[in-house]
Amino acid sequence: MSKLNLLALSLFTVLGSAGSAFAAGAIHLDGATVSLVWMIPFAGVLLSIALMPLLAPHFWHHHYGKVSLFWGLSFLVPFALVYGGKMTLFYLLEVYLGEFIPFIVLLLALFTVSGGIRLTGRLRGTPLVNTGVLLLGTLLASWTGTTGAAMLLIRPIIRANEWRTHKVHTIVFFIFLVANVGGSLTPLGDPPLFLGFLKGVSFFWTTKHMLLPMLFVAGLLLVTYFLLDSYFFKKESAEPVDDGSGEKLGLDGLWNIPLLLGIIGAVVVSGIWHSDIKNPADVLFGAFGTPLVTKGVGLQVVLLLLITFISLKITPKETRAGNGFTWEPILEVAKLFATIFITMVPAIATLKAGSAGKLAPIVNSVTNAAGEPVNVMYFWATGVLSSFLDNAPTYVVFFSTAMAKHAGDNVGVLMEQFPQTLLAISCGAVFMGANTYIGNAPNFMVKAIAEENKIKMPSFFGYMAWSVVILVPILLLTTWVFF
Repeated sequence: MSKLNLLALSLFTVLGSAGSAFAAGAIHLDGATVSLVWMIPFAGVLLSIALMPLLAPHFWHHHYGKVSLFWGLSFLVPFALVYGGKMTLFYLLEVYLGEFIPFIVLLLALFTVSGGIRLTGRLRGTPLVNTGVLLLGTLLASWTGTTGAAMLLIRPIIRANEWRTHKVHTIVFFIFLVANVGGSLTPLGDPPLFLGFLKGVSFFWTTKHMLLPMLFVAGLLLVTYFLLDSYFFKKESAEPVDDGSGEKLGLDGLWNIPLLLGIIGAVVVSGIWHSDIKNPADVLFGAFGTPLVTKGVGLQVVLLLLITFISLKITPKETRAGNGFTWEPILEVAKLFATIFITMVPAIATLKAGSAGKLAPIVNSVTNAAGEPVNVMYFWATGVLSSFLDNAPTYVVFFSTAMAKHAGDNVGVLMEQFPQTLLAISCGAVFMGANTYIGNAPNFMVKAIAEENKIKMPSFFGYMAWSVVILVPILLLTTWVFF
């Protein structure tokens, strides 16, 4: 990412005068005029993630950062030439300071702290034990966040199943349940719900309204997993290897548990502070008349980096070594998502343009001729786009659409008079983030950690085949029952 910033900033030095036509407060793209051509780099990085591990695995493994940088510059250079250095600089500041750095620092803290908590002893990866771990992770995710729960439990479930031949399905269902569906019940669970909380949705509104859909989807997934794992378990020829250590079940690195709670606290505090971003006194950094980073977000980043440092200092190296801990998974996420964040700017701007943008058919589909919400389309439009775009901004687009079209920009009206509409948007963003590796950040991290532990995970499209066969039918049932 540093190379990307250096090259981009060098470009702005040359082109800085080209953006003088843009006045302060008028920096953002007009989504109504954005061509779909601008989405080619975003599609390029997604296709690279999908195809290159299959077509050129050795090259991809050693050079995925360069491929990501190529697509980032393929967007930034033409964008700077067409829109000027000023607008390009603004988007780099907005995306990286306002969004990417808080995002990756949170993942870094969760990755580091959870990597310092090791389950000692040996769990035997039977269908009952595996299903129990998935259930535990699903219940934890709403309170520790999907990323926190996923990072805490992915290594124990990998170790429990390392003797087994058939284990890919366990990681896939882990992504479905722990990294996505489990984060449904509180704003702490998943970023889209947290953004809704910041915009005025009551904290326990999600608990009350999403409980039944979450239990429905999670229950069907857990039953499906247990039956599938039981089938594969019967085909196993190996037996768990006794390493002779006689180590009892327990937890090592217990001091990291308060640090994990500290991460949750830092996010909550910054979120509450962030809700007042329109107050100039709360703005830490802005550019071109637009507040970009609040003091709350700045405090969050500082606290999370401090927690990360403390975890590194207090955790014995033996604990991390026992977890097979390395930095490669977080580096992979950082290098790829640095490009994903910047190249999806045109897509988000086009969605925000609503009926005036090139993606108008999608936005218009959520309202019928009488102006009433079509909740089925709110669920699927939010969900499908969350599968390929970041689910947090996708949630905001359709939340804002529902507010404007049905609630007169009054969140109380949306919650009380159109609860099914808000539920459809919330469920779509949370549940369907599981459809692809990039639908939600922990998906990709779980994949990277599994591959680091010699589990041959499905390709991008291979994983989508799992979600189409297993998850989509359950989501169709969810549509019929709830929407």
